[in-house]
Amino acid sequence: MPSRVRVGGVILNVPGSEPASPICSAKGCRADAVWVLAWNNPKLHTPDRRKTWLACEEHREYLSKFLGVRGFLKDVVLLEDLDSQEPLERQEPPQSPEA
Repeated sequence: MPSRVRVGGVILNVPGSEPASPICSAKGCRADAVWVLAWNNPKLHTPDRRKTWLACEEHREYLSKFLGVRGFLKDVVLLEDLDSQEPLERQEPPQSPEA
């Protein structure tokens, strides 16, 4: 079972035994997360609800565009700054052959 770590009110599942380094949400990526992409789907979520994906430097733009073209992206913040933000709920991105 993966370890869990709380970051700024978000509980993250972290593979392996080192819960200190959350990983990128992009399919197959094992790089350390640097960014938090806050989003919501207005057809499913209330306007104040935020889901999150984590991104490394390499996948930040790709994941941001994926959410942006759908009108879902609400905010992008550094993971280290997350402690000062409101609690967010993390969800895994859909599987994509491009990631």
